[in-house]
Amino acid sequence: MPEGHSIHRLARQFSSAFAGARLAVSSPQGRFAAGAARLDGHVLETAEAHGKQLFLHFDHDLYLRIHLGLYGAFDFGGDETFAGASSIGAPRRVGEREVAGDDDGAGYAGPPEPKGAVRVRLVSEHGWADLRGPTACEVITGSERAAVLARLGPDPLGPDASASASVQEFVRRVRGKGSPVGLLLMNQEILAGVGNVYRAEVLFRQRISPWRLGRDVTVAEAEALWADVVALMNDGVRQGRIITTEPQDRADPAEPVPVAEAHYVYKRTGLPCRRCGTAVAGTQMGARKLYWCPACQAD
Repeated sequence: MPEGHSIHRLARQFSSAFAGARLAVSSPQGRFAAGAARLDGHVLETAEAHGKQLFLHFDHDLYLRIHLGLYGAFDFGGDETFAGASSIGAPRRVGEREVAGDDDGAGYAGPPEPKGAVRVRLVSEHGWADLRGPTACEVITGSERAAVLARLGPDPLGPDASASASVQEFVRRVRGKGSPVGLLLMNQEILAGVGNVYRAEVLFRQRISPWRLGRDVTVAEAEALWADVVALMNDGVRQGRIITTEPQDRADPAEPVPVAEAHYVYKRTGLPCRRCGTAVAGTQMGARKLYWCPACQAD
């Protein structure tokens, strides 16, 4: 499932490529035809993300709310003025290839014929975006958007992430629960945007057992967790991928980070810990695969 950094990249790309443009909105597969009709012909004013939720705000005060889930993904293209990722979401395209236009200078003739089950197609004068396979895709009002946001925890990529109020809200929510912190970090009502990769990696980096109960996490530990998530996810937005290892823990710190060296414990079950050599453990927690180092993260 795309984590929060990918959704914030989506919001930035929509703002860059489509904000201020009047969009033709359709549903080639037909499942979103009624919703598309409510947005068709209106101007996209802003795009914003909170955690894993994407909100596209149109000029008649309606929002297109999208949650990509496990299988949702956007494809993009356009003329020579369009520059951005060609695909964002899951299944991932390694590196989220950067392109500038569809036709390599051959001339833009509009969007291609829809391929597969395109739930929503958004088309401007200069570009297009196709959405496939989202968990949620609906037109909502401003009050309905506010209700969605009220259910979510603070976003490490939000504009107020460095504010004391955001830090303390995260600390309060984590330490107020008797569930394992490995579950809490995946709970969008505790922390918006973190998924399986960031969950495993930040707990390793902070040497906290995923089995430690939230109420047993100290204030200092919770504050450090927040700070690390903020830093790592901002790196993810900039780089278009999740890299959590430090240069000193890679074979060649001067070279670009290969996929095999991007993480400490995620998907490394049975391999030696990069810090202590202990075999990385893997099991299920909350219906998702959990990875941790039994030595570095001893309870």
